[in-house]
Parts: sequence; structure tokens; C-alpha cells
Amino acid sequence: MVIFDLYCDCNKNDGWSFFGESGNMPEISAKGELTHMERAARFVVKRRGFVLVVAVILLILSVFGYIGTRINYDILSYLPSDLESMEGEQLLEHDFNIASTAIITVEGMNSDDLSDMEEELREIDGVTTVVGIHDAVDVTVPKDAFPEKVQDMLYGKNDSTMLLVRFEESSASDQTMDAIVQIKQIMRTDCFLGGMSAILEDTKELVNQELPKYVVCAVLFSLIVLFLFMENTAVPLIFMLGVLFPVVYNFGSNIFLGEISYITQALAAVLQLGVTMDFSIFLLHRYQEEKVDKPNDEAMVSAICKTSTSILSSSLTTIAGFLAMCTMSLTLGADIGIVMAKGVALGVLSTLTILPALLMYFDKLIEKSRHRVLVPHMGGVARFVTKHPKKILVVFVLVAAVFFRAQGLTNVYYTLTDSLPQDLTGIAGTNRLSDDFGMPSYHFVIVSDELGNNKMKNLANELDAVDGVKATLCYEKFVGAGIPESAIPDSIHDLFHAGDHRMMMITTEYKPGTDEMNEQVSSMTEIIKRYDSDGLLTGEGAMTKDLITTCDHDFNATSITSIAAVFIIILITFKSISIPVLLVLAIEGAIMVNLGIPYFTGSTIPFIASIVLGTIQLGATVDYAILMTTRFHEERLNGLAPKEAAAVAIETCAPSIITSGLTFFAATVGLNFVSKIDLIRSLCLLISRGAIISMLVILLVLPAMLVLCAPIIRKTTYHWLDNSKERVEK
Repeated sequence: MVIFDLYCDCNKNDGWSFFGESGNMPEISAKGELTHMERAARFVVKRRGFVLVVAVILLILSVFGYIGTRINYDILSYLPSDLESMEGEQLLEHDFNIASTAIITVEGMNSDDLSDMEEELREIDGVTTVVGIHDAVDVTVPKDAFPEKVQDMLYGKNDSTMLLVRFEESSASDQTMDAIVQIKQIMRTDCFLGGMSAILEDTKELVNQELPKYVVCAVLFSLIVLFLFMENTAVPLIFMLGVLFPVVYNFGSNIFLGEISYITQALAAVLQLGVTMDFSIFLLHRYQEEKVDKPNDEAMVSAICKTSTSILSSSLTTIAGFLAMCTMSLTLGADIGIVMAKGVALGVLSTLTILPALLMYFDKLIEKSRHRVLVPHMGGVARFVTKHPKKILVVFVLVAAVFFRAQGLTNVYYTLTDSLPQDLTGIAGTNRLSDDFGMPSYHFVIVSDELGNNKMKNLANELDAVDGVKATLCYEKFVGAGIPESAIPDSIHDLFHAGDHRMMMITTEYKPGTDEMNEQVSSMTEIIKRYDSDGLLTGEGAMTKDLITTCDHDFNATSITSIAAVFIIILITFKSISIPVLLVLAIEGAIMVNLGIPYFTGSTIPFIASIVLGTIQLGATVDYAILMTTRFHEERLNGLAPKEAAAVAIETCAPSIITSGLTFFAATVGLNFVSKIDLIRSLCLLISRGAIISMLVILLVLPAMLVLCAPIIRKTTYHWLDNSKERVEK
């Protein structure tokens, strides 16, 4: 995110600035507030040792908070609780004690070894039931006595059978995760563990392995950009030290939320680094300017005072963008949004307190470590943009329209397994289950206990006839057909009956998230409702279908909310109707291009990307547009014509925008190379690419829009050119 970087000579004129009617904004705006800020700034400078000691103590406490914060690896648990699939999950957990289930495919194991392994599994803490063939039926009942579909479910290819393992707590609970680890240790050769519980434990293990790589890549790539564009070699290292504090504070304070998702855990540090680094850049530049004619202590006090308003104002758009995700029905949005909004706020606070203390301590080292930097010369670009504004705008509109259509055609996946390496234990076991038994997934049906055995059998028969259903398994299917009820163990009866409900398990040939599965869920739900209007269908397939429906709503909700929030902030800031329209259109055009690219590359993106990407890119990069517009306005006040003002704005603001955009890009692009989790990899690729696209749009397209819309801006903005020395452009 770009700060309104007034070091771009913005402070050298006495005209209007973004923060008030005068370029000397600290002396003009809110004099009483300035006094408090000045007092705070002097305290930070004079008591910098105390500030750093307190900062380190808080850092240590935050580490304990980070350790104590639980990580949730189950995305489906963030679905709204009032959905029928989620209500069904609650019944499975509380009534049937099937909070979560894993299935072990066993190939070629003799009965004695299988029984021994079952007994060991039952001893694991957190495992409530282990059900195998010998538990389901009396050993004296011949195989041929079962219906064909029941045989197919109990006996698979490769001389295989299955064990159904039920857990006491939910799939993503710590107890279940620990139980999965122990199950992996107990399983013999030719045993394959599948199911959501196993996959979530694999996800946990993989994320814990990769998380340090994420941070290292973000830091190293960002340092490279900062070394190239900052003239002091020591500064990037000091900046990273300064960012460490708010990042750790943010993770430590998450303990008050109870838990955060693994997606938030993976992205928060990287995004916080990329989004808040500009705060540090701005403070340093202002400090170096103030040092020209002031002692170091006074220069830092002045720098803190003069940057506080700009940093606080700048951060509002970013915080608004992140908080817009709280409007999502999928509470994962609130999880990411709150953590990131909190991270930006902590970044602001740390920049105004901890970073000044660090810069003062390392001031001599900074001055000794100067080197040549890359300074982009944008004169040619500025001349091209101001010479061809109409052509640039026409091309932008056409490109945005094409990519807007493309983003609606981009393939999206919703299942966790599609984002993970296929050689993980849980996924390999689930695939084995599919190969041997033809059941990559399964459903649970919960109906009233008032339905008798005959109705349950009829319901099962109708569900059997639904396309893609492999088999239905219920207590009523075991009874009859030559099998006396006395031959069915009580444990099996209790498995399918609990409280006022009966339960049925259905295996399916379809994978969750596919069109075939969604149609199957709809057909089965219709049948179930005919037998019991309060009947429920749950399981990964039904929950994933609900996830798809929820995400369609959330995409529109977050987009509208984030645009409205940013629009209002810009409207109040500039006292203009037209400016927020232009700025939001520019960034939304960049977002359309970003989300449309996967269609042309043939990529499939995770569902969460299309929802959160827009709010992140808008909130984090709209400040590029605000900076450009602010400088354009100042040059108009100085008497320059629209084209000349745009040219000056491009040349002077480009260094800040390019440095910021590349830092944001660098902080996120590294994860695309090191992560094995496609969900994380794809999201970071979109975010990093979005930073570059937004940067280019603001440097090339926005100035053209400002030039062409200059008359409209003047008429729709309060006091836009009052007291200006405007020339008439010929």
C-alpha cells in the first residue's frame, strides 16, 4: 500500500494538500490534536530506550499468545450454522457421536491381524468406535446373504475390506488430529487411511512445514527490492526489524479470537509485511528531510507529527477493504478480515513508536551505508500518457470488458483435496477407497425415528436409484432378507439410531464440488424431504454444495461493501463525487484483468481467491490512486494545465508507487514458488500479480482519466481549484 508520500516534493508548495488547505498540514489541522501528537512524539524520541524495552516485553508476551492460538484447518466449519448441512453435522456430533469419521482400506489382511489392529485402534484416545465386517454382522452369516450393494460396500477389489473409525470430537479438533497421527503409526502394510479427518491432519502437518518458508521468502524478496530502491544499505534490515514487532503482535493478539484459519495463518504475516512497509518508507523519508535544518531529535519529532496524519488517513482505505470481508456469510472472511485489519492498525502504531526509536539508535549506521539506487525515469511515459489519453482510456475499457467476461468463465474449485499434493497420506487413502470400493465420498442422511423400517427401506431403495449412488447403508437393510434381527450386534443398532433420529450412510461415485455431485445432492434432498420434511442430508458433498452457493453470495457482498467503504472514504477526503468514481473504476478495472487472466492461461483457481482478492487488491492499492490524484490536484492549484499536472504527477509519484508495488509483489510472489498447497499458491500469485497490474493502471490509465475528466472533476468537487493560479490550456 502506498502512503501519501509527501516526500515527493509535495511539502515544498504552499497549496492544497491531501490533509488540509495548506501544505504545512501539521500546523493547520486540529491544533489541539497536534499538541497531543507532539507530546507523544517527544516521549518516543526522548524515551526511546524505554519504548524499545516495552516493545520487546510485549513481543515476548505475543509469542506466548501465538503459541496459545488454535489453528483451524477445516474450511467447511466456517459455513453458516443455519444451513441444513451444518445442522446435520451437529446432529452427527451430538446425537450419533459421529463428529468425524475416517475410513481405513485394508487389502489382503487375514482375520486375526485385522482383529488385532482393530483392538489397537480402539485404545486410541479420541476414537469412539471402530467398525469392521466382523462387527457389522455375525460371522456365521454367509457373504451371499447380503444384498449385492451391501456386499460391494463391505468387500472391495484387491481382497480389500474397510474399517470405519469414528472420533469423539470434530475432524479439525486437536484430539482428533492426535488420534490420526497414532492411527498412522498403528496401521500395517497395505492399509490406507482416507477421509476428511486424515486430510485435515495432513494439511496441518504440511502447513507447519511450509510456514517458515513463507516468511523467509517474503523477507528475502522484499529485502531485494528495498536494497535496489533505498539509498541506505542498513535501512531495509531496520525496516524488517521494525515490521517484526507488529507482525508478532498481530499473531499474539489472535489469542483473543480463540482460533484462526490456516489460510489466515499462512497469509497474514506476508500480507502485513507487504501492505504496511510503506509506513516505514514514509517515516524515514520525512525524517531525512527534517534533518536538513534540524537536530536529529527535533527532526524525528517533526517527522512523527507530520507523518501521523498521512499514515492514519492512508490506512483507513486498507482497513476498510479488509473489514469488508466481515460481511461474508462464510465466516472465513471475517477471520481473514479482522486479523488483517488488526495487523494494519498495529503496523501504524508500531511505525509511530517503535520504528522511530530504532531509526534513532541506528542513525549513524544508516548515514554510513549509502549507495546508488535504481531511480525510474518516467519522463517518456509521462509524455506518452498525456499525449494519448483518449487512446489509453479506450484500450483500457476494451481490455477491462474482455477480462470482465473472462473472469466469469474462469474455472473454480471448492474441494480441499484439489489444492493439496496428491501423495499425502489422507488423499492417497481416499483415492484407494475410490479404487477398491468406487466411493470417493459419502453422505449421511438423518431422519425422524418415527419412520418405520419399511419406510426406511423404501427411502434407501429410492436413494439407491439416484445417479452416482454406490450404496446405501442403514440398519434396516441388514434386517430381513434371511438375516434375523438377533444376528445384528447392538453396536450396529446404536450406530444407526440415536435420540429421536435414524441415520443412513450413502456412498457415492462422485467427488465433492463437481456438477454431478451437486445434482446428486439436489436429487437426494428432494427424495428425503418427501419422506420427512425435517430430514437432513449432510457430509462433504452437501457441505461443499452449500459452500458454492454461499460463495456466490459472498463474492457480490464483499465487492459491493468494499467498493462502498472505499468510495465513502475518498468522497469525504476529496469532497468530490467524481474522484471516488474514477479511482474505484481504475482499481476495479485492474481487479477484472487480474481475475480474468486465469481463464486465458487455462488455470483453475480456488473458490476463496475470487472472493477475497478483490477486497485485498482494492484496499491495498487504492492508495496508489489517491497519491497520484493528490499530486495532480496540487499541480493544478499551482497553475498547471491538466496535461502538465498529470505529467508532473507521474514523474514525481512513480518512485513511491513503483517501490511500494514491487515490495508488495515481492512479499507475496515467493509463496507461489515454495508452497505445495495450491490454495495458498494461487491466492498469492493473484495478489502479487494484482499489485503489479494496479501499479501499471495507476501510472498509465488514471492520469489519462484525470486529464480527460478534468472539467467534470472541477464541477463535482468542492473548492477543487479555489485560490489557484490556473492557466488556460490551449
